Amino acid sequence: MAEEQTTPDVDGGEQPAGEPDEREDRKNKVTPRISDELAENMKRGWADTERRDLAPVPQAAHTARRRAALSARFPGERLVVPAGRLKTRSNDTDYPFRAAVEYAYLTGDQTEDGVLILEPRDSGGHEATLYLLPRSDRENGEFWLSGQGELWVGRRTSLTEAGLLYGLPVADVRTVPDLLRAAKGPVRVVRSYDTEVEAALADKVTGERDEELRVFLSELRLVKDDFEIAQLAHACEATARGFEDVVRVLDKARETSERYIEGTFFLRARVEGNDVGYGSICASGPHATTLHWVRNDGPVRPGDLLLLDMGVETTELYTADVTRTLPVDGRFTPLQRKVYDAVFEAQEAGIAAVQPGAKYRDFHAAAQRVLAEKLVEWGLLEGPVERVLDLGLQRRWTLHGTGHMLGMDVHDCAAARRETYVEGTLEPGMCLTVEPGLYFQPDDLTVPEEYRGIGIRIEDDLLVTEDGNRNLSAGLPRGADDVEAWMARLLP
Repeated sequence: MAEEQTTPDVDGGEQPAGEPDEREDRKNKVTPRISDELAENMKRGWADTERRDLAPVPQAAHTARRRAALSARFPGERLVVPAGRLKTRSNDTDYPFRAAVEYAYLTGDQTEDGVLILEPRDSGGHEATLYLLPRSDRENGEFWLSGQGELWVGRRTSLTEAGLLYGLPVADVRTVPDLLRAAKGPVRVVRSYDTEVEAALADKVTGERDEELRVFLSELRLVKDDFEIAQLAHACEATARGFEDVVRVLDKARETSERYIEGTFFLRARVEGNDVGYGSICASGPHATTLHWVRNDGPVRPGDLLLLDMGVETTELYTADVTRTLPVDGRFTPLQRKVYDAVFEAQEAGIAAVQPGAKYRDFHAAAQRVLAEKLVEWGLLEGPVERVLDLGLQRRWTLHGTGHMLGMDVHDCAAARRETYVEGTLEPGMCLTVEPGLYFQPDDLTVPEEYRGIGIRIEDDLLVTEDGNRNLSAGLPRGADDVEAWMARLLP
């Protein structure tokens, strides 16, 4: 393309010529001139690529049921659920887009700028419409003149195609601001995703009412349907393969850093899913005592333990959350094994407490009791155990809760009310983690020197079933002997 019709981009590529898009202001560049001949040429000679053979996405029946539950909860009210917009990472570079959980849960779509609106019917219920950006307009040149045009970022799904995929009426999202400004009657919106949508509703909504909508959608996800359970099982299986990949390259990690481990797992996540569900924790040696060690820039040394807390996020945005603590050279030292066995015993007690009808806090209490008993037995705390638990003294080394709900967010259903979540009762279909740990900080003078710098956590993803639970991440070994045997088969 001739120089007068393009502007070099920051990364050495080319910036689309013509009318500036939203990002053009951030570039502070002059838009080059376009000849009439070129503009006319770019309008012609494009094949029809419309897809007419599309089947609904696999979760379409589930999203319809979820929207029906939402409609029943808020009769007579207009409900607005945006997908969100691209966010700037730096200058003219955006973060990869991830749709808002509430929006993806209710539609199955993951498109930026999308908006789901449920309009109340006079006869009852709601009419749901999905608002999306249409295909790029070739007549006005948007497809090649805009930085978000299809020539630059790829083909968009047409509105007709989207209707086939998601089983909903679909309309142009550019009409939404005017539609919302003209809206009458009660309205609720899921906040914090789309400032333009919120601005159009500024005089029609209240924080309290909108929070009720957010809380309901969070609680609606507490019990997973069959589609969601299958997604979480797939995420766990892919995650197990990612852990295996890591063990196979530990020799290379020992030559480089924790980042080799992070990169190895990320490759598996991208091949089998959408992304990692959260920043991978690849913590070797004393870094394992830092709960959220995501710098992943330290050495990987023989004789140290390697705490790996990682999860694949599927293409439908369901994430696993699994932790294993591995001896870098494949064998635990006697002290490492003693601490590991204690955490394993605590996890076994926690898993046994995951039952339908049990209180949510029961599995945490069961795991904490085992760890408190071990700390007293080792002489690190003065008993009796009941005193330790009453005062929470074990928390110096156990630090965190023993688990959380899991789903489209790694800490799923976070907006749910206490009485339905942490003070609630487990039901079949709930998915949660069980992840006790012991962490002896490198500078902790209250423990013998040989304990300092040891951090161990074991975490699995549990599905509550009708008669107990199912460990979705059981494909990875947990017991010390099993871990050593598994590593022996995989280590280079």
